[in-house]
Amino acid sequence: MAALAPPVAAIRVAVRRALTGLPSGGVLVACSGGADSLALAAATVFVAPRLGRTATLVTVDHGLQDGSAARAEAVAAWGREIGFASATVVRVEVAGRPGGPEAAARDARYQALTEVARQQNAVAVLTGHTRDDQAETVLLALARGAGPRGLAGMPARRDLGGVPLLRPLLEVGREQTRAACAVLGLSPWQDPHNTDPSYVRSRVRADLLPALVRALGPGVVDNLARTARLVAADNAALDDLAGTALAVARHPDGGLSAPALLALTPAVRGRVLHAWARELGAQPGALSHRHVTALDALVTDWHGQGPADLPGGVRVLRRDGRLTPVAVG
Repeated sequence: MAALAPPVAAIRVAVRRALTGLPSGGVLVACSGGADSLALAAATVFVAPRLGRTATLVTVDHGLQDGSAARAEAVAAWGREIGFASATVVRVEVAGRPGGPEAAARDARYQALTEVARQQNAVAVLTGHTRDDQAETVLLALARGAGPRGLAGMPARRDLGGVPLLRPLLEVGREQTRAACAVLGLSPWQDPHNTDPSYVRSRVRADLLPALVRALGPGVVDNLARTARLVAADNAALDDLAGTALAVARHPDGGLSAPALLALTPAVRGRVLHAWARELGAQPGALSHRHVTALDALVTDWHGQGPADLPGGVRVLRRDGRLTPVAVG
């Protein structure tokens, strides 16, 4: 019996780890036809039945390129051929969604994955993000001046509309997924968007990250991904502290006690204010460091200034020693 090729083995091990411990039930694999998602799909269709699970596949047609519908149908046909219980094509509309083209496509894709997962009662959705994707995410966060949440990159597990979204390959390099596809005789689709310089991530992938590798050595990709893991662990600890602090800071007459907030360390206080702003209805995607800084000034630099305006029509003022939301208009 021939030995299993190391890239294939590494990806199967990663998938097995991700699926172990989930509630009983089937899993859904998102597959675009690129090397990362093909390697993930091939590993999942092998591993899932051996853990007593069914595996289904979904491919999302964003309709952004000529031939996208035919390509999506080909991916679904491949999925059925290799043994997935079902393979579905979902067409989404990207135009008209908020944000840039990358954000709009991502939003449409995740919405579609959530809907299919609910229809199939899947216990998890798996995506093929790799260690290289994580490194790119950290670089993008650094470039836009993101705080610890941005530097934590993509979590290995997050909630997707009530369904766990798992990223089993965050410890696997992109070169391993390509090598696995070669071993398995798979022909990945090369998404032209990945090399289109009009997309920021494409420029990071094609120019910035390779330049860093040349200057600092191949370990820079793993180092960036490890930074995300370390920062994510720190974030979790700070979030726990902030949750407790938010409960303590709540004023019996509503709002938050300014003296209680002032007693907190800046890192914890910022998280408390961020969480509270979201409670008030501030739109998460639009809530920025600038808004939290304005709230913080009501606590640490109080000199009778007016209210702080938050996205979503939320306004907060300081009154009688507490931060209080007020109606707008």
